[in-house]
Amino acid sequence: MAIQLLITDEDLAVQGDPLASWTSVDVTRRFNEPASGSVTLPADDAVMEQLQPGARLVVIRDGTIWCAGPLEIPQDYTWTVGADPGEVTLYFSDDLVRPAGYLTWPDPAAAWSAQPDTHRQITSTNAETIIRTLISENCGPGALTARQIPNLALAAAAGVGTTTSVSTRFEGLLETCRRVAIDGGGLGFHTRQTATEVEFEVYQPADLTATARFSRGLGNLRAVTYKQSAPTVTHALVTGSDQATPRTYVEVDDSAAASAWWRVEKLISASADDDTNGELTQEGTAALAEGAAPVELATVTVDTPDLRAGVDFDLGDRVTVELRSGLEVTDLVRSIHLQATPNSGEYVSSLVGSPEATSDPQMVRLVRELGRRLGRLEAR
Repeated sequence: MAIQLLITDEDLAVQGDPLASWTSVDVTRRFNEPASGSVTLPADDAVMEQLQPGARLVVIRDGTIWCAGPLEIPQDYTWTVGADPGEVTLYFSDDLVRPAGYLTWPDPAAAWSAQPDTHRQITSTNAETIIRTLISENCGPGALTARQIPNLALAAAAGVGTTTSVSTRFEGLLETCRRVAIDGGGLGFHTRQTATEVEFEVYQPADLTATARFSRGLGNLRAVTYKQSAPTVTHALVTGSDQATPRTYVEVDDSAAASAWWRVEKLISASADDDTNGELTQEGTAALAEGAAPVELATVTVDTPDLRAGVDFDLGDRVTVELRSGLEVTDLVRSIHLQATPNSGEYVSSLVGSPEATSDPQMVRLVRELGRRLGRLEAR
């Protein structure tokens, strides 16, 4: 195990010596969502001086940056008599959390006071290009100066994705990007720190079902839990904007899921006026993908020389897990959880399954869904 922790400022400059005396590291990286993590260590003066608002944490695993981003809680400090110098826990995310705090403006080039009553529309365009455009014009190098995230740049285009469209108005920026990513070929996106900047990158997850395999026989599987649930939606009933006359109605269905399980309808209120460029169909497709029969496959894996998390497979890749002899499941890697202590070493677990496969409590998922709905209402 070789984990190194560095504190940097917003300009990526290292602020002091590595945090060498840590007692625990816990990091969860997520597919198309910000990461979350925590580090606990003795509250030495030299350490506390580095843990300031605006600072970033860089987690380096075996010489490669595993996760890097801002401190959300720089200091959670505790002390008791006889336990000098006390203990501090810091909580952090990756740099994707910064764009997550932005909304899609109808006219990103105009001041807030000059926003029009229209939607931001990008039609019949490559999905990667749409995502890169939304990021650039709302918080990246193409945004208004006040909205630009320092040191955020666009990585070189990967040339991935299919043609799609988007219509958005005051929605969560990453939520909109996820919708485009699903409809535009199942794309992934993340941030990656380089020597001088943080790059936003769109990529096509790989099908590694033949090479990224986990089983007891291969010795790289410590534990597995598997659960499959009924779909939460098989028929997305999409309505166009209530400002349009006549109002447009589009139905998008997953007939295979309805046949295997049963019919489940869900009403989707879209912001686009009509389906001329497929925006309403896109909303329905995204709802079906999120409501597909959730396969929750949590595995505890062990790195081997031939198969390492973050090296040989990563977020969004399709992998194979043997549940028991003769029964295998293939699906996407939704999150990778790294836990480490100096004494017990590293434990790496991967959550594999549909978009609804999550370790989040049901209440957290409900709050997210309500947030999406309220955002749509406010955008009207």
